Amino acid sequence: MTIVDQQHAAQAITSKGKVYNFDAIECMVNMDIQSPKKGFEKYYACNYEDPGVLIDAENSAFLISKKIPSPMGAFLTAFPDTNAAKKVGMENEDIILTWSQLRERFKNYHPDPDN
Repeated sequence: MTIVDQQHAAQAITSKGKVYNFDAIECMVNMDIQSPKKGFEKYYACNYEDPGVLIDAENSAFLISKKIPSPMGAFLTAFPDTNAAKKVGMENEDIILTWSQLRERFKNYHPDPDN
């Protein structure tokens, strides 16, 4: 897959070393939830403030903010920590999540094709 948006890209690596690249973090999360047999062991997301630089998703903060659209419509971006996410976001409806909170939230997420 060609990555178009370096600020929202993600990567997952299986236990066998196979690398999957995603144009959006939400695509990686959805595939992980919907296809557990892929056996992802490592998860990375691009740091929103340093496009193209992958950070460990399991130790990152994820911001959902309507002011930052992501390629698949989830308004989801990754930051190295909560403080970095707060500097960019935290308007009334913004949400900051950990990796485990993000996975839980996305278990029933399905992008709206009309959005």
